[in-house]
Amino acid sequence: MSPQRRRFQQTSPLDQRLSEEAQRLRKEARGTQPGIERERLIRKARQAETAAHMQEWLTSPGLRAPK
Repeated sequence: MSPQRRRFQQTSPLDQRLSEEAQRLRKEARGTQPGIERERLIRKARQAETAAHMQEWLTSPGLRAPK
């Protein structure tokens, strides 16, 4: 018998959570000295923003299958 997975009910949409994460990372990067760590934070923020845009695009009404 395998253990049961824990399930979480998300309270906000994925694109909103990704945008909030990107904002948090950019704010954290502003308070960091220029260097590798700052570049890592900016890169992660950019990836989160890209993922949010992709999520919006994938859930847009233009991509729905015909009925």
